[in-house]
Amino acid sequence: MERVARAFWLRSPGHGEVRDVPLPEPGAEDVVVRALFSGVSRGTETLVFRGGVPRSQYAAMRAPFQEGEFPGPVKYGYLNVGLVEEGPAALLGRTVFSLYPHQTRYVVPASAVTVVPEAVPAARAVLAGTVETAVNALWDAAPLLGDRIAVVGAGMVGACVAAVLARYPAVRVQLVDADPARAAIAAALGVDFALPGEATGECDLVVHASATEAGLARALELLAPEGTVLELSWYGDRRVSLPLGEAFHSRRLVVRSSQVGTVSPARGPRRTFADRLALALELLADPAFDALVTGECAFEELPAVLPRLASGELPGLCHRVRYGPAGEDPS
Repeated sequence: MERVARAFWLRSPGHGEVRDVPLPEPGAEDVVVRALFSGVSRGTETLVFRGGVPRSQYAAMRAPFQEGEFPGPVKYGYLNVGLVEEGPAALLGRTVFSLYPHQTRYVVPASAVTVVPEAVPAARAVLAGTVETAVNALWDAAPLLGDRIAVVGAGMVGACVAAVLARYPAVRVQLVDADPARAAIAAALGVDFALPGEATGECDLVVHASATEAGLARALELLAPEGTVLELSWYGDRRVSLPLGEAFHSRRLVVRSSQVGTVSPARGPRRTFADRLALALELLADPAFDALVTGECAFEELPAVLPRLASGELPGLCHRVRYGPAGEDPS
């Protein structure tokens, strides 16, 4: 008898739906996973939802288990935590993270899942993909003992970077955002907060994650001579202007990109994608990360919720999707 799951699809830009999808028969090296939670990546997924992926980036933006093509119909997403119901004995009954879209059950190779440590609740593990982005960014940035660091943009990615930096010894970390309500997030993570006009300058490193032109300009202003802006924002089909006049050359400033699609060259010869993800999951044993989950809905509500996330009507950081009844442990 054919097994059927339910999956969220973007039918066309701005319009999503839940569809019945057949599950393939698992092979000897596959696992069948029942979803417990998934997470909406506000930056990338809402950009995909509104059809903002440039044609030139269609291949680069493909998610590992994406079906369909941009701008739609497409099944897209990559923050999924579930329970292994069938598969190798070592994984049976384990909670795992995978880069799978929003779907109630799915079949993937056993090599495509990472076991969630017992110290990490399944509901928090949806942050693993974003913490992995933060890990890779800091491998790229290579902050030093005693560095003065600002993170501009207290969204999901910026907050994860600040959370990891808060555990570095003897660094000064300030989370900078135009929304004063994000001060509560900074406090929960154990870092200082400032509005853009009040941020402390003379930084050795600024991590920019606001995805705004004004944020990037402010990031440059906060640098000390020979300082570096590490750019994490993804602008999609938007063009941005950068003030490369003024003191940019005389202060020998640097703007450097970072992207999670490859392991940082600083660690590439010695670390794999699996190593990086496992490290991100270890870091999530810290309950401080719970502050980054600011909304939740049931899976069947996703077609109505994603337009509100994309428009900004539902503000916040990580939006978690629940596959079990509210208030119950879906495992």
